[in-house]
Amino acid sequence: MNLDLVALGTAFGLIFLAELPDKTMFASLAMGTRMRPLYVWFGTSTAFLLHVAIAVGAGSLLGLLPDWSVKLVSAALFGFGAFVLLRGGDDDDTEESGGAVVRGFWPVYATAFTAVFVSEWGDLTQITTANLAATQSTLSVAIGAAAALMTVSALALVAGRFIARRVPLKTVQRIGGLCMLALALWSLTEAILP
Repeated sequence: MNLDLVALGTAFGLIFLAELPDKTMFASLAMGTRMRPLYVWFGTSTAFLLHVAIAVGAGSLLGLLPDWSVKLVSAALFGFGAFVLLRGGDDDDTEESGGAVVRGFWPVYATAFTAVFVSEWGDLTQITTANLAATQSTLSVAIGAAAALMTVSALALVAGRFIARRVPLKTVQRIGGLCMLALALWSLTEAILP
């Protein structure tokens, strides 16, 4: 199976922008201040890989439907994603607690995995991944989405404080929303025009 670099790049870009202002980036940042960052990254990455596999599987099933209906569903989902990103939200709030430091690979891994696995169900990035997999190369979408999610987690762990202080996350959120709106309009146009 050949990789579709456009699908891979599209998945990476959209998922990366959607995940930057997401609560899991801040969860990774918070866990990284109390736990060994590499162990946190292994836990979050494993949870992200599992979510991508589930999303791509769901998207592949959508791909069995007639082409016009998939494009209409894609347009609606991208439109929903654009709405969520452009309306703003409270996802960029973090809660700081004075909890104990978790040590050891397995306790840190399990904590990070569980935090991300539970919080990502039905998340915008999971829906976007399924949506992209319905219309594009599933392997390329899976690689792009997983790479984006794992990159954001790594950025949060390595340079999260710098990003939170220097880059206005509302701007990133708006750029992601506009990209999703453009994809919604493109999908709608493809569904209507032969």
